[in-house]
Amino acid sequence: MTQESLQDDAISRREFISRSLKAGAALAAVGAAGYCLHDRNGPAARPADSSFSLPDFSAGGQGGRMAIVTGSDRVKTVNAALSALGGIGAFVKKGDRVVLKVNAAFATSPSLSATTHPQLTAEVARLCLAAGAASVVVTDNPINDPASCFTLSGIEAAARGAGAKVALPRENSFVPYSVPGGKLIVRWPFLAQPLSGVNKIIGIAPVKHHERSGASMAMKNWYGLLGGRRNTFHQDIHNIIMELAMMIRPTLVILDGTTTMMHNGPTGGSLDDLAATNTMIVSTDQVAADAFGVTLLGKTSADLPYIAKAAAAGCGTADWQSLKPIRAEAT
Repeated sequence: MTQESLQDDAISRREFISRSLKAGAALAAVGAAGYCLHDRNGPAARPADSSFSLPDFSAGGQGGRMAIVTGSDRVKTVNAALSALGGIGAFVKKGDRVVLKVNAAFATSPSLSATTHPQLTAEVARLCLAAGAASVVVTDNPINDPASCFTLSGIEAAARGAGAKVALPRENSFVPYSVPGGKLIVRWPFLAQPLSGVNKIIGIAPVKHHERSGASMAMKNWYGLLGGRRNTFHQDIHNIIMELAMMIRPTLVILDGTTTMMHNGPTGGSLDDLAATNTMIVSTDQVAADAFGVTLLGKTSADLPYIAKAAAAGCGTADWQSLKPIRAEAT
């Protein structure tokens, strides 16, 4: 991809300044809450026990399925991938309450591919509502200030424009949670409020290099459902990603490899870090999605220990080819 074509996707300087001003105003309004949700005291400050539990969000009877579509238009590729799997109606039914877990971790322009693309967020939200979903909520617990991240990434405006609600994390959004069989996520602050009453969850993440884990994709995306001093988990990065996959059994994962961050992830910051890989992956199997997604980074699943760990934990298969993915080209 040329520098010019990458810049075509960038928001204008005027729009970026406008978003910055809006983010500043939002930051002033929610600054105290944003500061608290990082929980300086960590999980020890939380109650020791909780009755909170997470359901299995997977679409019953679907098994492991995957579609891989090539093309540079995210709207076309995600629609083609979903159509190959029977359409969004095969996963989202009338009356369903849906959460779209995006990656809104950083207060950056969507052109830098550090966050879920707003165009993709809007299209998936629109499709879910068209399928009869009673509600669609878009959420994440960003690394940076939530209001700034959702504004500057373009995700908030895109989600609301498509008819979805946006749930920013607040101090009271978290409850202590333990992953059954987990050793790291034990009585840990979990972003529960946006998931209240929800029966379907779709993860939407970009394909990115990550300096510690090797890649940040579908499974790593669930990291944004944790609060507390979660950066401590980076000391055991592959096991925490395994436990994240144990934590959430998704309805679908959508892995956006339209523009892949090849270097300096997960934040990036330069168009030079990016490459046009023009691929959209939609799967019911998050392990398989990551196992294929890493090939866009020029690696194999063997380069990422967390993939084998998640497969061994029963979260999916590392042998993505065994799913006999449907391949197509969006036109």
